[in-house]
Amino acid sequence: MPTKIDWCDEVWNPVTGCTKISPGCDHCYAERMAKRLAGRCGYLKNNPFKITLHPERLSIPLRWRKPRRIFVNSMGDLFHEQVATQWVDDVLEVIAACPHHTFMILTKRPKNIDEKLYGIKATHGCRVLGGGDYLPNLWLGVTVENQMMADQRIPVLLRVPAAKRFVSIEPMLGPVEIPHLVRPYHRLPFSYPHWIDWVICGGETGPGARPMMSEWVESLRDQCVDAGVPFFFKGWGTALRPKDATYQLIEGREWKQFPEK
Repeated sequence: MPTKIDWCDEVWNPVTGCTKISPGCDHCYAERMAKRLAGRCGYLKNNPFKITLHPERLSIPLRWRKPRRIFVNSMGDLFHEQVATQWVDDVLEVIAACPHHTFMILTKRPKNIDEKLYGIKATHGCRVLGGGDYLPNLWLGVTVENQMMADQRIPVLLRVPAAKRFVSIEPMLGPVEIPHLVRPYHRLPFSYPHWIDWVICGGETGPGARPMMSEWVESLRDQCVDAGVPFFFKGWGTALRPKDATYQLIEGREWKQFPEK
């Protein structure tokens, strides 16, 4: 379906629902939206944010002929412990069948990626991507909100085979230093055989939104520039720091960059 998320063209939610795992989840927009849709559009009336498979949505990307950037599971976490591996298989089969699209998956549970994406051997479909291979049109990313979560999740992501890896710092709840922002022409630590291809940043929106400071954003953007990593600034959210005028100066196109496909 069309989306207001300006770093993708479409969102696709074959699986919905999640549970809170860290401070960035406190004011979850997906949970808020699911509650508004309770009893409609496939969301349960009594428990709308319950982890649920939507088989009727699986074939949607097959109908889109024009290449698109597709955010997978904006309304949940595909790598949640309660998402059955068979459901993940079903999603991967569709991704493999749509090489003209680019699919982007974000998770707060990167420790589950390896098992759910590569842990089962099969002789058909996209499970052949096991053993260090990957789907060339699937980008994997982690969501982090502060330094603690960045330190926990990014190193795990960097060990996972993927066409591209990205980090979304939204909501940004504190300054974040990313020492792993290196490109392939740099010397890589042996324990991190891969690198980050893209960084997204944004403030929190909605009721109870927590503020994001301009100096946090500028520091993150400078880290990306120094490393040659595309930086996409999504927006300030709804809780700007009082008397902060800097935010008006950094909304230009140079702050909305995409990695090469």
